[in-house]
Amino acid sequence: MFFARKSPAWDAVTYWALDLETSGLDPARHEILSAGMVPVREGVVRWGERWESLVRPEDPGAVSAEGLRAHHILPGELEHAPALAQVLPEIDRRLQEGVPLLHFGALDLGFLRAAYRAHGMPWPKLRAVDTVELLQKLDHRRHQLTPHPTPTRTALPEAREELGLPAYANHHALTDALATAELFLVLRARLSARAVADLY
Repeated sequence: MFFARKSPAWDAVTYWALDLETSGLDPARHEILSAGMVPVREGVVRWGERWESLVRPEDPGAVSAEGLRAHHILPGELEHAPALAQVLPEIDRRLQEGVPLLHFGALDLGFLRAAYRAHGMPWPKLRAVDTVELLQKLDHRRHQLTPHPTPTRTALPEAREELGLPAYANHHALTDALATAELFLVLRARLSARAVADLY
C-alpha cells in the first residue's frame, strides 16, 4: 500500500501480520508449508480475525528432517491440505486490505514473490513494515542516548523477551504472526511513531 499524499496516522490503517513456514530458506528450491495472518486494526490486535492454513507441497518429499525439527509440521498433515494455488488468494486478499507486517520480511516476501510469479498472479505494490527494521531504529535511538548500550537482539523470541513480552512457541506460522503483531505495537510505542511513514 502506497500513500500519494500525507501519510495517514499509524492507527488509521490495517496491518496484516504474516508469517510463513517453509521447507527451506531458498524460494527457488523450497516450498511454503503453512501461512498465518493476524490483523492489527485501529491499533489493536484482532485475534478473532486470524487466519491460517497448511499448504500441500508440490513435492511430497519437501518436508526435510531439519525442517521438521523447526516447524514440527508432519508430512501426513500436509496430504489433505489445500494447494498453494488455493491459499495464495486468501493471503492476497488480506494483504491488499492494508499494510503487510513481517519480521525479517525479506525471506517471506521472497517466497511470496516466487509463489505469485509461479501462479501467474500480479505482484501487488506492497510496502511492508518490518519489525526488524523497527528494532534497528530503536537500537539507533539507544546509541544516541546511551554511550554503550547492549546491542538489540533481532530474533523474534529474543526481541520479545527484551521488551517484556511473553514467550510463545516458535516456528508456528499463526503464533509467529501474533508475536510479530504484538512486537510491532510495543515498538511503535517505544519509537513514538505517529504516522505510517514513521514506520519505514
